Amino acid sequence: MIEATDLSLYTYDGCGYSARVRRVLARLGVSIELRDIDEDPQHEADLLTARGRRTVPVLRIARSDGPDEWMSESRDIIAYLERRF
Repeated sequence: MIEATDLSLYTYDGCGYSARVRRVLARLGVSIELRDIDEDPQHEADLLTARGRRTVPVLRIARSDGPDEWMSESRDIIAYLERRF
């Protein structure tokens, strides 16, 4: 299993698009932090501050050389993960 500590996925139970991304992570053998916005108010607040809305899934890519990147749209997230891993 590959642990990608620079990635976190903002999600909540019941979101089909988030489940799609999680299935791809499992297929690729990649482990990232899952941040459930319904279970942790701080995760929801971080998402709202960065994006201005609660729409998930959103992949947060921590950058050491600049601001973090916030990627939405499950298809874009999946394409990024498949390129990277």
